[in-house]
Amino acid sequence: VQLQASGGGLVQAGGSLRLSCAASGGTFSNYGLGWFRQALGKEREFVAAMRPGDRNTFYGDSVKGRFTISRDNAKNGYLRMNSLKPEDTAVYYCVATAMGNTISSAYRHASTYPFWGQGTQVTVSS
Repeated sequence: VQLQASGGGLVQAGGSLRLSCAASGGTFSNYGLGWFRQALGKEREFVAAMRPGDRNTFYGDSVKGRFTISRDNAKNGYLRMNSLKPEDTAVYYCVATAMGNTISSAYRHASTYPFWGQGTQVTVSS
């Protein structure tokens, strides 16, 4: 499956953005969906994930309560980001795995996802 992330941009602290992830080339509804981010000079960080089927969700501690992952019944995933902070500044990647029913803890690990989009830059100004 191929992934295309979009929706990044420049926003002031406290603002909101919605990232989109368009999938092609696979039965996306059966795939686990996730988002990771990487800030300049920092390690890649798990942001959010959603399991197919029951659509159970998982969030990184730094975004819990502010970000919401969702998906439609076609080939699109989303990440709604509210109350943005300067420390949310990063390149955001949408990711997918065909192992949709993998154990919950695996969703937080980048190695779970063989499919990665190209990334979209989010910059939050103070």
